[in-house]
Amino acid sequence: MSLLRRGRASVEELARTVGLTDNAVRSHLTTLERDGLIRQEGVRRTPGAGKPATLYEIHPDADALFSRAFQPVLEALLDELRDSNTTQDGDDLMHRVGHRLARVMGRAPVGDLGSRVAAGAAVLDSLGGVTEVEKTEGAFLIRGCGACPLSPATARHPELCGAIEALLSDYVGAPVRERCQRGERPRCTFEVSTAA
Repeated sequence: MSLLRRGRASVEELARTVGLTDNAVRSHLTTLERDGLIRQEGVRRTPGAGKPATLYEIHPDADALFSRAFQPVLEALLDELRDSNTTQDGDDLMHRVGHRLARVMGRAPVGDLGSRVAAGAAVLDSLGGVTEVEKTEGAFLIRGCGACPLSPATARHPELCGAIEALLSDYVGAPVRERCQRGERPRCTFEVSTAA
C-alpha cells in the first residue's frame, strides 16, 4: 500500500520493487481492489508491441484510512473550544453539530418508534460503531458493543457524545438521552423514551 500511496504503479513495477512474482502481486491487488482500497486507473504504454500495463492507485475514498491527523487535530480543536467557551457553550455547540449531522444523514426513517430506533442504531454503525437495540420498560436503549465511533476523543471530551445524542434525536424523531459509559473502552448508550 505504501508504494501505491506514492503514485500509480503497474503489477510489474510493484513485483519488481517488493521482490514477488507478478501473480503474487496480482492476488494481493485483487483483494485490495475488492475491499475498495485501490482501483485500476489508466494504462501505461511501453515501447514496442504488447499490451499496455494496467496502473493501480489508492482509491480516493481510502485516503482517509491512512491519515493519522484526524484524532490529534480534533482533540486540539476541542481543547481550544473548551478553553475559549463555557461548558454550556461547548455542549450547545456539540448539539448543533449533531443536528447538522442528522441533516447530512438524509431523510429520517418512518414507521413505528422501534423501527426508527433500529434505523438510528444503523446510523451509528455506519459511523464506525457496533450497536444493538434493547427494549426495556419505558424505553429503547441503543447500546454500543464495545466500539464507540468517537472513542479516541471521548475520554478527554465527553461532550462529543452530545453530538450523537442530538443526531439520534433528530433522526429518530423522539427525545434521546445520552447514557454513555466512559473509561478505558468507552461504550455508547442512548436512551429513547417510549412515552409520548
